[in-house]
Amino acid sequence: MEAFVVIAEFRVRPERLADFLEAARDDAAHSVADEPGCRQFDVVEPEGEDGTVVFYEVYNSREAFDAHLQTPHLDRFRTAFPSLILEERPVRFLQRRYP
Repeated sequence: MEAFVVIAEFRVRPERLADFLEAARDDAAHSVADEPGCRQFDVVEPEGEDGTVVFYEVYNSREAFDAHLQTPHLDRFRTAFPSLILEERPVRFLQRRYP
């Protein structure tokens, strides 16, 4: 089944990692629970890359992701994260063609 995939990556201040993960969990949990078009929202840390956090988000469509951009939980995350990170890497958008 096709899907719209979003990959966002952050380098987080080491002393603020717990705060960042708390804000990320709130956004991820509400995305999956409250947005019918959000299929999956994983918050992951790549092995060997301390302080890096990646969001792997799967939506039914680009429109479902655009709806995500208007949610209160994303607003909370957007307010919280700037003071918690060292760098936000460019967001990647992908089309999944095969499950």
